[in-house]
Amino acid sequence: MDIIYLLIPLALIFVAVAVWAFFWAVDNGQYDDLESPSHSILFDQEPSPQQPTPSKQASENKAND
Repeated sequence: MDIIYLLIPLALIFVAVAVWAFFWAVDNGQYDDLESPSHSILFDQEPSPQQPTPSKQASENKAND
């Protein structure tokens, strides 16, 4: 029965830390945009126009030969 005197304050400290961590995450913007990261994996990124893709380089090399 003596262990309950240790476990109750320990549980209250744990809950206080969890509540603090939640509010810290909300204040720092962790929950601002929940949908964009999951949608970003569905779309391919366009290659930059300055760098030719490997298929273009191969076709240019064949055309020059």
